[in-house]
Amino acid sequence: MRLIATDLDGTLLRDDKSVSPRTVAALAAAEEAGIEVFFVTGRPARWMDVVSDHVHGHGLAICGNGAAVVDLHGGAGAHSFVKIRAIERTAALDVVALLRAAAPGTSFAVERTGGIGHELAYPPLHLDPAVTIAPVEKLLAEHSDRADEPVLKILAHHGELTPDAFLALARTAIGSAANVTRSSPTALLEISAAGVSKASTLALCCAERGIAPDEVVAFGDMPNDVEMLAWAGTSYAMGNAHPDVVAAASGRTVANNDDGVAVVIERILAQRTGA
Repeated sequence: MRLIATDLDGTLLRDDKSVSPRTVAALAAAEEAGIEVFFVTGRPARWMDVVSDHVHGHGLAICGNGAAVVDLHGGAGAHSFVKIRAIERTAALDVVALLRAAAPGTSFAVERTGGIGHELAYPPLHLDPAVTIAPVEKLLAEHSDRADEPVLKILAHHGELTPDAFLALARTAIGSAANVTRSSPTALLEISAAGVSKASTLALCCAERGIAPDEVVAFGDMPNDVEMLAWAGTSYAMGNAHPDVVAAASGRTVANNDDGVAVVIERILAQRTGA
């Protein structure tokens, strides 16, 4: 095993968004043993401060469900983009039109490299304020004030549909035009360019390092982790995982609040040393 790929929220992080001392120690021990650790998350780069102190070695993370590879070495507010897999403006507008027709009442947000903008009806953000509040067509306009910032993903919220029903409806409506997933307990979808996912970007990063899928151990808890867990040679669904994640993973560990990632890393390292 050469690389650990772990989701953050609901997986590596406890529900209070902390990294437990046990998990910090397990990550450090893995890096000390020569195993790379990649954080693979739906979070944007600006929300990565929660793990910036624990990146060790290479310091890279996959953010935005595969839309960006980010170097975390700069610390808070100084993260730099290494790779960007943006969704093109016209493709984003097509997705908006398809989803509006399939699910009236949907509100949208646009996540760019420099921050997020959203429609007035979109639920207000708690971690950081919107850079712009405007109709999504204006947010995606060719000559908008932020048109030079690549679009990493489109977010879509519905106030009445259940999360899984909204996901199924959106995947049917959008088809292969974009990658649609979710990680929120609410009816909030995350839409990336076609072919862009945690799995596909992780595969690119591993190929650059000569690391094969069977040399990767992955962890996750929500539908946006399914492809990554299916791709990795060994994968674990958290004790708190969505049923689709349990079905995709090759194994199961305990819940995030019980340090499920650390439990597995400790076992792997103990087997390596024959302890």
